[in-house]
This record gives sequence, structure tokens and C-alpha cells, in this order.
Amino acid sequence: MTKRWQMYSKIQAMKSEGFSQRQVARTLEIHRTTVKKYWNMTPDEYHDTILEPAKKSSLEQHKELILSWLSTYPEITAAQIHDWLKEKYGLQLAENSVRRYVRILRIEYDIKPAAGTREYEAIQDPPMGLQMQVDIGSISVENIRTRRYQKLYCIGFVLSHSRYKYGVWFPSPPEAQDMVNAIRSCFEWMGGKPRELVFDQDRLIAVDENYGDIIYTKEFEAFRQSEKLDIYLCRKGDPPSKGRIEAVVKFFKYNFARYRQYTEHWVWNEEFEQWLHRTGNAKKHSITKKIPVEVFAIEQGYLTPVSYEINKSDNSIVIRKVRKDNTVMYEGNRYTIPTGSFGVHDEVQLEINGDELLIYASFCDILLAKHKICFEKGKLIQNNDHLRNKDIKIAEMKESLKAKFANPEAAGLFLNEIHTRKRRYARDQFLLIEKTIGKYDPETVALALDYCLINELYSAVDFKDALNHFSQGLKKVPLSTDPVAIQNTTTTTAIPDVEVAKRDLQEMIRSLKGGNDPWLN
Repeated sequence: MTKRWQMYSKIQAMKSEGFSQRQVARTLEIHRTTVKKYWNMTPDEYHDTILEPAKKSSLEQHKELILSWLSTYPEITAAQIHDWLKEKYGLQLAENSVRRYVRILRIEYDIKPAAGTREYEAIQDPPMGLQMQVDIGSISVENIRTRRYQKLYCIGFVLSHSRYKYGVWFPSPPEAQDMVNAIRSCFEWMGGKPRELVFDQDRLIAVDENYGDIIYTKEFEAFRQSEKLDIYLCRKGDPPSKGRIEAVVKFFKYNFARYRQYTEHWVWNEEFEQWLHRTGNAKKHSITKKIPVEVFAIEQGYLTPVSYEINKSDNSIVIRKVRKDNTVMYEGNRYTIPTGSFGVHDEVQLEINGDELLIYASFCDILLAKHKICFEKGKLIQNNDHLRNKDIKIAEMKESLKAKFANPEAAGLFLNEIHTRKRRYARDQFLLIEKTIGKYDPETVALALDYCLINELYSAVDFKDALNHFSQGLKKVPLSTDPVAIQNTTTTTAIPDVEVAKRDLQEMIRSLKGGNDPWLN
């Protein structure tokens, strides 16, 4: 756009100096029709006819898609449309551009969103590390497996200063212990805890209030005492005191969850975690005009470190879901457990032993994994013993394939060389060999194997070509009973007793010409 504006400016400048259109075109080395197009155009006309359409072009190509979203979901926000365009198409667009474009489409096609009725009062941001607000929300989403709507519950968290967010989703109404576990999970995610938590007067937190004296639930009271936190419960009808978390829960529901299809709970959690990284904590906040994850990098230093001494016989034991990649989340990092655990163990128990993290199968004493605790964030802590040993399966395939040859020892040399030279594709190579040899008799297979060893052709494709060659009766290579001798045979000498097929010259010409050329008859 800058070059086009510069060209427009030069045309107008030369016009004012008395140059003709022909002279301008020759001087700027552009076509006269281009000069004529901009000759009498005012700056406002340039902006309306050239600049604005060019800015909207990337959105115009998605106009029908955006209109379908607006028509199907009239209450969808421009922010959610912006996130969907990033998620589904990888578009990197300014949110304000999307917001303006959506506003234009709503006016043009008379698609009106529902008007909000709740009002909030502005309050000052508390200091870093002081306060975190917590609230619960629910939303119904379509479960595409059951073809019914599924109600999901979310416990949301936000640090009041940086607006750094976290959330835990539940497929059923959470209980008091779920609230405690979610708070601990949040502390682990953030790598520390604030000094004060702000809640509604929720049944998961408090069972009664007597003129300011709060009676907490048993589970939450034990947690409050162990963590030594200040708790602030909002009065009824006092939304401004926790307006930040109200907005965050709404953000979770209407930017991430609404209109998103539900399949499995672990899939939902993974998509939510990706959304937090992509949008939830990476999007500039509309009030602070700062990006939460960048402010959190500073605020994290003001949080109190957490370290849970977990006793397996205690109610405070930490339970974690097993992820589909056979890892477990702990304090913002992924720790591996043996491959194949996902689907066998839905949950695991975590225990801290000094600087080690012990992972047990849920409700039993089977130790699945032991790791050194990592104090960084976003890391994959891996135990190589947990990885699938692919070489075992390759070795089994190799032994099985050797047995299908008349000379297993020679076949072993051939297959070992393929495995060494094409380790990454060894499985594909062996599968092709196994598929091919079943189509030929043992004598042809033996001839092709000897030919490949003598000429050091260690490839399934070369072996297949050799099979095809010898199956046509174009032979022969002597069979060797000594595979070592075959391997040491020089490739510079001609292959003994190999008869080269000879064809008549006129016959070859007729083949190349199509076989029916009257000039050759």
C-alpha cells in the first residue's frame, strides 16, 4: 500500500508542476491508463476506492463464512470470530479490523446481537501478586457423539493485576473438593499463589454467613488453613467487587466454548489449553491495553511459591488426568508416563518426594513414573524408558521376513544393510519386500537376492526390479551358498553367465514408432 500511495503522490506532484499525462507515464515508467486513473482522484477518493478495499480484501474472501457464522449465531462476538479465523485458517489479522468488518456486515445485513443489560463500576487494579478472583460458569454445548446438548461447568481464575487467566472444565457440577483441586491446579499452572482469593458466596466455599462470620465447607476450610490465604467473599448484588472474573468467565464461555462442538473431555481440555496460549492470555486486554502473558512474566515474581507435600493417605492428594500423548500436567509442565497408559488409566496420583515427582496409578500403589521436578514452564520432561521401542518391532519383522527366503543367512545380510542404510524407512522397505516376494517362485527370489547382494543394491525397489527382471527368464546369476563371499564380490566385474537379450533393430524402431508405420514395412 505504501508504494501505491507513493505513486499516487508522484502523479499528483508532477501534475501540479505542469507535466502532461504522457510525460508522467514516461518518467515514472507506468502505463498511461494508470496515470489517467489517478489523475483527477482526490485523496478522499483514493482512500475510499483504493485503500479501504485493499485493507478489507483478506476479510472479503471470508465474507460468506463470516456471514454464515453471524446468521447461525447472532450473538457471536467479533472477538470470537477473530479467534476462529486464527484457529481454523491461521489468519493473522488485527482484531480491530475484524471488529470493524463485522460491524459493517451486521449493519448491511441487519444482524443484531443481543444487548447486554448488566453494568459494572470501575475500580483500581490491586498491586501485583495480591489478588486472584475465582468464579464458576456453565454453558451448554453440542455433543456430536450423542447428538445432544451437554452442560459443561468451568471454574475460572484471573490475577487481578495482569489479567492472566486459567480455567478448569467439568462435565458435571463440581463439588467442594473439585474446587480445592482446581485452585491447586491453578497455583501449579501459574507457579505460585497470591495473598488473597475473591469468591462469590458459593456452596462450594461457604455453607453459611452470620453477620460477617463465614462458615466454610470442611474441604475448603482445610485448604484455607493449609495455604494461609486471605479469603474475600463478595456480598450478594455486588458484581463490581469481582467484575474481572465475571468478564473472564464470560470470555471463556462466549469466545472459546460457545458453538464449539464437544467430543471427549480430554479433547476439550486440550483445545482450551491451546486457546489460552493463542488467545486467552495472548490477546491485548481492552481495558489495560497490555498483553496478560507479558505482564504476568513480571507479576509471577510477586507470587508466593507453592510446594505441596502430598501424603497418599491424605485427602489433599493431587489427582491428574492422563493426556492422550501419555503425559501428566504438573505446575505447567508435561511429565511422561509409559506409552499405552492413556486409555488404561484415566487418572493418576501425584506425590512429591523431595525434588522428585512420583506418579502412581490411581487408587493403587503401582508406580508408573519417577521424574526430577522441573521449575521452568512449558517443558516436556521425558523418560526414555517410556518411549515405544520401535526397534523391537523392526527386529521381529526382520526375523519373520528372513524365514521366507530359501537362504535366510543371505537374506539376513541383505535386510541388515537396508536397516542400517535406511533406518527411518526400514519398516516400509520390509513391508514392500514381504508384499513382493509372495508373487514370485523361490528360485526367482533367490536369483534376485544374489543379484542385489553382488551389486550392493540395498533397496526394496531395486529388489523388486530384480524380481521382475528374472521372472521374465532373463537370467542367470549363479546362486552362492556363501553369503560372505557374495558380500565381498567386486562390482566392477561383469556378472558371469548373464545373457543379454538382443532385439532386431527394425523391430525396436517399429516399437518406438507405434508398430504400424507404413514406411517401415
